[in-house]
Amino acid sequence: MIVDGVELDVDDRPGAEPAVVLLHEGLGSIGLWRGLPAALHDATGRRTVTYSRAGYGRSGPVPLPRPLTYMHHEADVVLPALLTALGIEHPVLVGHSDGASIALLAAGAGLPVAALVLLAPHVIVEDISVAAIAAARTAYAETDLRERLARHHDDVDVAFRGWNDAWLDPAFREWDITDRLPGITAPVLAIQGADDPYGTTRQLDLIAAGVRGPFERLVLADVGHAPHLEATASVLAAVVALIAPA
Repeated sequence: MIVDGVELDVDDRPGAEPAVVLLHEGLGSIGLWRGLPAALHDATGRRTVTYSRAGYGRSGPVPLPRPLTYMHHEADVVLPALLTALGIEHPVLVGHSDGASIALLAAGAGLPVAALVLLAPHVIVEDISVAAIAAARTAYAETDLRERLARHHDDVDVAFRGWNDAWLDPAFREWDITDRLPGITAPVLAIQGADDPYGTTRQLDLIAAGVRGPFERLVLADVGHAPHLEATASVLAAVVALIAPA
């Protein structure tokens, strides 16, 4: 499916509305969600859509460097166009990391949503985030990280550098999307690992203070940056409780 001039890889599992739309992390893709889309689909009976953003997975390429507003562009241009093309209205957005930020940006700008599920969301740049992303750059150069990611991305360097270079740009330290939060009135479930090396519960505090709809948080002990993979049963139960089987 061509959206914003790029061929996007989309997986669309039929089911009841409102649809569940998954937005992956900064190094993610359809495949890197692992079993979550199927589990959500089976547990809720909802139409479940996953897609790889431009430059990721099996989707078409994008030029580098990415603009520092790349998440705003995804939220304001790409996601609404994709939903329109798929005939989806009022989705439940399930976002991980960058994907969670995109979900917040979209809903805060007025995209009609039924609910938001935020896994390890970011609304500001924390020192811990920059340190972890700098460590990822070293790992990409010196370990097998590049090789492992290459199994999931047609152009692994575009996928990695598009995310890593943007977050490590000194100008990105001013990135702050809390101004969008008051536009969110739909229910929000925010899930954070207590041991997440990429962010702290301060992100959840800011979201709770900013949104105007119902807010629920779930902080999972001994869990890092991928709660849906590290504590799958707890995350799935919380999401199902929020959106309820169709």
